[in-house]
Amino acid sequence: MTEYDLAIIGWGAAGFAAAIKASELTSNQMKIALIGTGELGGTCVNVGCVPSKFLIEASKNYKEAKSPAYAGITSSATLDFSEFMESLNQFVSGERETKYTSVMKNFENIDLIEGLAKFIDNDTISVNNTELKATNFIIATGSRTFIPEVRGLTDYYTSDTVWKMRKLPGKLAVIGSGEVALELAYAFSNFGSEVHIFNRSNRILKGFDDDVNSQLMAALKSNGIVFHLGVNFYEIKNEEGKKDIVTWTGTFGDFDEIIVATGRMPNIDGLDLRAGGITADNGIVVNPDFRTTNPKIYAAGDCVRQSLKLETLAGKEGVIAVENILGGDRRINMQEVPWVVFTEPNVASVGYTEAELKKKHIEYDVRTVELKNVVKANILNSYTGIAKIISGKDKKILGIHVIAPMAAEFITEGVYLIKNGLTYDDLIDTIHVFPTVAESIKITGQAFIRDISKMSCCMD
Repeated sequence: MTEYDLAIIGWGAAGFAAAIKASELTSNQMKIALIGTGELGGTCVNVGCVPSKFLIEASKNYKEAKSPAYAGITSSATLDFSEFMESLNQFVSGERETKYTSVMKNFENIDLIEGLAKFIDNDTISVNNTELKATNFIIATGSRTFIPEVRGLTDYYTSDTVWKMRKLPGKLAVIGSGEVALELAYAFSNFGSEVHIFNRSNRILKGFDDDVNSQLMAALKSNGIVFHLGVNFYEIKNEEGKKDIVTWTGTFGDFDEIIVATGRMPNIDGLDLRAGGITADNGIVVNPDFRTTNPKIYAAGDCVRQSLKLETLAGKEGVIAVENILGGDRRINMQEVPWVVFTEPNVASVGYTEAELKKKHIEYDVRTVELKNVVKANILNSYTGIAKIISGKDKKILGIHVIAPMAAEFITEGVYLIKNGLTYDDLIDTIHVFPTVAESIKITGQAFIRDISKMSCCMD
């Protein structure tokens, strides 16, 4: 039986981050097994963040080339969708080689083991019918697309498989209205597909306040996306290469393709967690230090029972799990974790929402500034959007929520403000670059102390 200091099950973001951090902290002396299946790097680099953002940026480039935003500029563009998708997959392969395959060559103490792991007891697993024992384990098996039970739903793409598509659908149905669904819908609408979003819920994006959601819906509708929310659908009919979605209120038909993006579920089937003394309930149950109910075993990333499923969060959790195994006592404050929807405009958020504060009966103050008050947004011809700051009664910033171009690039300012317990006075006192969309955060801070309609540019 082979024995390791640390066995990591899963070689996605959390698993790789854990393996590298464990090596760094022990000067490459820790004997580590990194176990997984499929392509190295897991969801993010292969079928998640990397290809989806490549798709979005290319689609924006195509749309802007066909319809320039400024007077006096004319242009034209053509699209070979098959060639584009081939280039996307080549890019993904290159990033996987650079960020994962090549990186592993630097760590001789890490054994890559391809196969499915299954717990035999509290410190032993079986991989490829071979037993492996470790002093500690980290489970980092990630997640997969949840597929709802709908009669006739047999021919469809998911966010994991859409990268195999080679023909642009003329009419596309997206089932789901979370961030993945909206990003894919946005990209395909840019390419020229007629996109319809279906969801049983009567709202989009869990975790955002209604004012942010309404702004995003308005922007996506202006991009041509049709929403069917609060719709109970019970059958998909496939006839002559076309697909009809049958709902209780009517039938919507002639779709060329369907993308199912109804959320993700943890990849924990087959691990036999009970044999390892591990409790799971819609994900692996962990303490704040990411220790499971078996003190020798930790878990990190999408396989954990938590609402946010982010590549950056998974990597951070993998690192903290290792540090705690080695004697640390670290936690993650989820109110300091930023997350973004990469539509255009971006939706970016960190900290509490109004709904969360009301539920906790915490008193707060809030200011919201429309994007038309931001000079750089006007330069970009981007008028849909808001910046919103929520503060406590002590002026400390509790939440920042922005729907604006490039919001993903500057939401980290909000992270620093919240992480360091800063106030809107501190924000106002910080000089920002003009003109930038990021200035929207400072202007919103200034709205706490004055009427911004009576304020000149660069007012402090």
